[in-house]
Amino acid sequence: MAQLGFGLVLAGATVAGATGAMAGTVSVRPFGRMPDGTAVRAITLTNARKLSVTVLTLGASVQAASVPDRAGRSADVVLGYDDLAGYLAKLNFFGATVGRVANRIAGGRFALDGRAYQVPVNDAPNSLHGGTKGFDKVVWQLVSTGAGARPHVTLRYLSPDGDQGYPGALTATATYSLNDQGALAVDYSATTNKPTIVNLSNHTYWNLAGEGVHEGAMGLRLTLPAGSFTPTDATAIPTGEFRPVAGTPFDFRRPTVIGDRVRDGRDEQLRYGRGYDHNWVVSRTPPSGMQLMARVEDPGSGRLMEVLSDQPGIQFYSGNFLDTTIAGKSGHLYREGDGIVLEPQKFPDAPNRPAFGSVRLGPGQTYANHIIFRFSVQ
Repeated sequence: MAQLGFGLVLAGATVAGATGAMAGTVSVRPFGRMPDGTAVRAITLTNARKLSVTVLTLGASVQAASVPDRAGRSADVVLGYDDLAGYLAKLNFFGATVGRVANRIAGGRFALDGRAYQVPVNDAPNSLHGGTKGFDKVVWQLVSTGAGARPHVTLRYLSPDGDQGYPGALTATATYSLNDQGALAVDYSATTNKPTIVNLSNHTYWNLAGEGVHEGAMGLRLTLPAGSFTPTDATAIPTGEFRPVAGTPFDFRRPTVIGDRVRDGRDEQLRYGRGYDHNWVVSRTPPSGMQLMARVEDPGSGRLMEVLSDQPGIQFYSGNFLDTTIAGKSGHLYREGDGIVLEPQKFPDAPNRPAFGSVRLGPGQTYANHIIFRFSVQ
């Protein structure tokens, strides 16, 4: 294992496992510097089957994922930028770890242990993904890397008491690991020194057909094993209802082409979100172990991705606000529907809706969200 101290830059460093050519590798390279001079690094994990994932210390973000198709040809299936300048100009949550509380909090207000708190309103009139400077916009400490059968990297961020208005000093860790069966694991954990609220998730934009392809991501087939979803008001805050998906454009219990119904203006919920931007209820309460949250297939390439987690809900966002004002990798102008986001998490606005379950974390407790993105080909 390579222990990487805070502030240390390893330009082009590569760590190989002891099993030789079939072992996974980890490489670390500079990715630029923040305006205050803080170094940002890119860490690439590669397994023995030509699958590789690059993670940035900025936002503990997935910057790229090179995945083979049925013919063995690899393509990057993640939207993002080629350099740090793009992320600094318009971050857009590309690949990011979002928190301290993912998704939306109504009005940016919540109560905890009888005390009222106000966090930034950055998606008027609500707070989104932790506020104006959430976990996506900070540089995480590179703690360690390891190669071999399961190449991995661990990142850590200390969010001080009062950060973005949230109580408690929170220590969050994100570990990305890759195995030879094609599974990318994202393991989040957090501890606090006094009561707070936590709901972390990953906001990677996926397109299994390939980042920047002309046809976008709306031809992907999606399965969501959920019998209900949480409809929202016009500001994307859940109403509190658990609405059955049967007979609606939100029924993805069988593989369904996303683009078939994404613009069905007869459904008020699709008008509110300009497409899909909703939480599907895979289970009413957190399961005892990992459960299938989503399955995505690209018929053209044969790439398949299964999403598993120990969370009760998954936010599916169909890239509705990509509007060609963002020039991503290789100068691609990202359009509406060019990528999709699948975020396992607890339900949106849970701090204000007891029926949605608790996101409270107290001293001596450990928050966890375990996510697996499992790739294969058909």
